[in-house]
Amino acid sequence: MIRKAAPARMQRSVWPGHSARRLPLGMVVAAFLTPAPSLAGETPGDVALTLNVMIPMRDGVQLAADVYRPALDGVPLVGRFPALLMRTPYDKEVRAAAFAQYFVSRGYVVVVQDVRARYRSQGHWRPLSDDGRDGYDTTQWIGHQSWSDGGIGTVGTSYEGGTQHALAIADAPFVKAMIPLFSMSDVGRYGVRHNGAFELRWVNWVFSMGDPGGPPNLVAAARAASDPAAAPALADLVNHVPEYLRALPLRAGDTPLKFAPDYEEWLTAAMSHGGDDPVEVVDHLADYKDIPVYHVTGWYDSWALQVANLNYVGLHERKKSPQRLIVGPWTHSRPNASYAGDAQFTPEAAIDLNAFEQRWFDRWLKGIDNGVDLEAPVRIYVMGGGDGHKTPEGRVFVGGRWRDEQEWPLARATPTAYYLHADGVLSPDQPVPHAPLTYRFDPHNPVPTLGGNISSQGALASAGATDQRCRPTLWTCSDSNPLSARNDVLVFQTPPLARDLEVTGRLIVRLWAASDSPDTDFTAKLIDVYPPSADFPGGIELNIGDSIVRARYRNGPGRAEMLQPGKPYEFTIEMYPTSLVFRHGHRIRLDISSSNFPRFDVNPNTGEPLNDNRRWRIAENSVYFDPAHPSRIVLPLVPTGSP
Repeated sequence: MIRKAAPARMQRSVWPGHSARRLPLGMVVAAFLTPAPSLAGETPGDVALTLNVMIPMRDGVQLAADVYRPALDGVPLVGRFPALLMRTPYDKEVRAAAFAQYFVSRGYVVVVQDVRARYRSQGHWRPLSDDGRDGYDTTQWIGHQSWSDGGIGTVGTSYEGGTQHALAIADAPFVKAMIPLFSMSDVGRYGVRHNGAFELRWVNWVFSMGDPGGPPNLVAAARAASDPAAAPALADLVNHVPEYLRALPLRAGDTPLKFAPDYEEWLTAAMSHGGDDPVEVVDHLADYKDIPVYHVTGWYDSWALQVANLNYVGLHERKKSPQRLIVGPWTHSRPNASYAGDAQFTPEAAIDLNAFEQRWFDRWLKGIDNGVDLEAPVRIYVMGGGDGHKTPEGRVFVGGRWRDEQEWPLARATPTAYYLHADGVLSPDQPVPHAPLTYRFDPHNPVPTLGGNISSQGALASAGATDQRCRPTLWTCSDSNPLSARNDVLVFQTPPLARDLEVTGRLIVRLWAASDSPDTDFTAKLIDVYPPSADFPGGIELNIGDSIVRARYRNGPGRAEMLQPGKPYEFTIEMYPTSLVFRHGHRIRLDISSSNFPRFDVNPNTGEPLNDNRRWRIAENSVYFDPAHPSRIVLPLVPTGSP
């Protein structure tokens, strides 16, 4: 049971388990001033909660935190405890529900804080810009509390994971272990800008006042609004996201977002520059605090590439403290699920997140010798191997299993080029001379997004593995045809596989292409094509990974270089990593096109400034497959049956 701490004269009042009531902004529920009896050695029977402790930052802004302490009969236990800190933009009272009581009952103090300008906290909203300093000041405050034993662990997913990285880069005091889950990071390379293209989920995230997927959030809108009367208009924006995406670009002052100036400024700035963001983990590896970190992501997570290929690899190579990586078959923030979109995996694909985190923190904050530091540094879920039957929920049984590894990427994986051929074949055979194939890319008719590494999308698109056939119920589809039937999608696939083939690691496409326009996009999507079966008479086509490159940023973020019309260039398109066994009888397919909407914004092909175009043009885009221009995907092949 969680019990609220009240002013000293009401120290023992009880909160009998109902949802937290909201206190006026800035109100501090008095901390535990009445001396409590020493209960050392006893198991806490409940939780004492102090709401809205206003912690001062170095610039005078105060951030609200809720403090959960071990207690017995409403009285906080005397003693010093390790603390777990979550800094969140998602309403601290809501976010604490999943884990606070669990950890407090196991001897931790839990501190959950609204980040600057969100919910009960003061200040202006500048995503991630202030989280290093604010996190540093917060850990300094925690470490000097009478109940603190001087050790802090950090938790949280998505944006909350990004605040953890900011803490580590700032060398925050008292922090001894971290678990950044599905963490927002390296946003200029992927995540916000993706090889120069803009990930449109951020429009939904901002228009929903940072609460994607839920109903209109009047509380967050009221906190964001410069004029309280505008809060309903701000909250209603989430109901109109598809309409605004159809009408891009998004200019300052043209939508009700103007009533939330901090939010509008961030979004329009993000949409208007090419991704040369300074807040990148991979740019601050030397500054990153040398502490044990468990990196958590999923093959269908919107941050999988950053977590596995950039953050884990970079820190593992440079730090002495243990760095661990686990990758499940999960979509964003869903480690408790054994499915991802249309794909069903084995029951053990889901993990108990609280128990998982407890082992890590017990080892590094309590010194318990539980063996977690002796386990393999990498644990991955290898998808595939299932018989493809239809489950009662209508999903396809992909199957899979967990496997321990000693490194990432796998040393035994063999990078193998599969070349694109003009007749639509994908094979290891070298290409023969052939003219390029040209297709028309019309920005007014983009290829719909069907699944993928997407989050914060609300009703925009589905996440995870999805059959690559349109359906009239999707707002981006006008028919029920497969995407392969479109003239602006070039399809390359292997013959049916004679044996199982495991692909585990980075997925990199080297595409030779040209355009008649000064700027355009090229997309790549890897697909597992199932043969027909009794459950799926037309087969099923599950996406494995996808990516995009904006041509003007082919040489890196922030380095805009327009194309010379008609000249072929080699574009590198790296998808998010995967681990999958393509079963015998399946085909490996690679789709090439120039749009994937609304996962990414649509290129108008004019070369105008980002988010400031007034014109559109149809581009004539060409893909090359001759010996001088060998377009290919490099697949990391792992011998099947390996441990």
